[in-house]
Amino acid sequence: MVQDDNIALEPLSQQQINAIIDKELMEKGSFNWSQVDAFVLWSALQHGQGILTVGYADTPYSETKDAKVIEAKNEIINIAESIESDGMLNAKSDADTFVIHDPKILNYIDLRVNKMETVLALKYNPNVRYLEPSGYRYFYDNEGAKSSSGCDKTPSTINSADYLVVEPNTQVSWTFYKHNIPQAWSYSTGKGITVGLIDTGVSPDQPLLGSSFNQGYSSGRFIQKYGTFVNSIWPWETKTDGPDDKCSHGTSMAATIAAPRNNIGMPVGVAYNCNLVSYRGTGDVIIDGYHEKRGVSQALTELANRSDVKIISMSIGHIFTIGNVSDAVKYAYSKGKLIIAAGGTSTSFTNWAGVIFPANMDETVAVTGITDGVGYTECEVCHKGSKIDFTVIMQRSNDSNRTSVCLGYYEGTRSYVGGSSVSTATTAGIAALIWARNPTWSRDQVLNKMKQSASFYPNRHPDFGWGSINALVAVQ
Repeated sequence: MVQDDNIALEPLSQQQINAIIDKELMEKGSFNWSQVDAFVLWSALQHGQGILTVGYADTPYSETKDAKVIEAKNEIINIAESIESDGMLNAKSDADTFVIHDPKILNYIDLRVNKMETVLALKYNPNVRYLEPSGYRYFYDNEGAKSSSGCDKTPSTINSADYLVVEPNTQVSWTFYKHNIPQAWSYSTGKGITVGLIDTGVSPDQPLLGSSFNQGYSSGRFIQKYGTFVNSIWPWETKTDGPDDKCSHGTSMAATIAAPRNNIGMPVGVAYNCNLVSYRGTGDVIIDGYHEKRGVSQALTELANRSDVKIISMSIGHIFTIGNVSDAVKYAYSKGKLIIAAGGTSTSFTNWAGVIFPANMDETVAVTGITDGVGYTECEVCHKGSKIDFTVIMQRSNDSNRTSVCLGYYEGTRSYVGGSSVSTATTAGIAALIWARNPTWSRDQVLNKMKQSASFYPNRHPDFGWGSINALVAVQ
């Protein structure tokens, strides 16, 4: 029997909790918090500001919450509140902050939970789909802070062999030619298609992704920028820090998808006439910590509710499942969105984990990067596995630093960008070319065309899916 007094319990350390997670990942290939007992969950809460995310009801979303769904939610709140308060919750301020977040469409709530008894009571409640300590961070340094993964604003020195110049004086990355993207432009440039991008935002110092988005061969389109990420240690804080990229990763993805084709000698995007809706949902590429999880979930929900958005590109993820993001992915999928996600880019300390979340979901299209060598070899830091759907050639086999070329964070600069991140953005751009060529098509029709135009079709490779898409074939 668990003691009632949490003071008598010594929680596991973060290192001990991560060891449990790693063991599950190594043995089963995946992890979610339902695989651990109440004590591990409670221990993670002690390292995560006591924020417990509770997925409730038998469905991840309800556009109109009926009486049964509302009853399930209220029952969970009442159970948790009665245990946490011990009958002494009288202050209105305490009651107001007990429920930190209650989204309108997705069926989850964020609660402040401190007691083991609450975790036990909810873990076995039939109305609960999942319990997650959403403030817990798997990735942290010795001071408990997460590194800024994937962030680097420094411009690159570009090898002249890594791009070609086309009219009207635009640079085209060498990687585009490996997929016949420039040849596909004779048939489609992405015009009329809106791509949603969830990442770290877009640089305010890159006018080609701002005030100069429409110029040259790119015209009659729009770029919109939003922010759902709250850059705060306090879970109850709701003010976002805006749409601007402070990392550089989101800028590189936006540039790869949609940078304009003009005469100023800068790199162009795959779908240079598409519209782009950017969301700053995270601070870096790893969805870790309460506000990043909530920010990405909210961004997905908002993009799902836009009828003009056809494609959602997510070059971000986590090593294991995140409940509220999974709920939002399923909601966006129900709205017909083509959700393209990165299969994983990391150093040796995590690339053993296989395809990461949310790319490992059935509702997403998973992409990884390969080299330009003979056969199929994943890029130096790319993941592979049975969940991968497509590959993109994005790294020189003889030089891992020479990857895809795109606009830099600052005006007049260029950058190399690699991994499954740029592979995902490139694939999102190709999907926009296909959809613009066939504007009445559904998501499934576009996806089938992507498969039929890929190198392994009709046979699926065990590690690289359908292979690399031939964009020219896809739009003809």
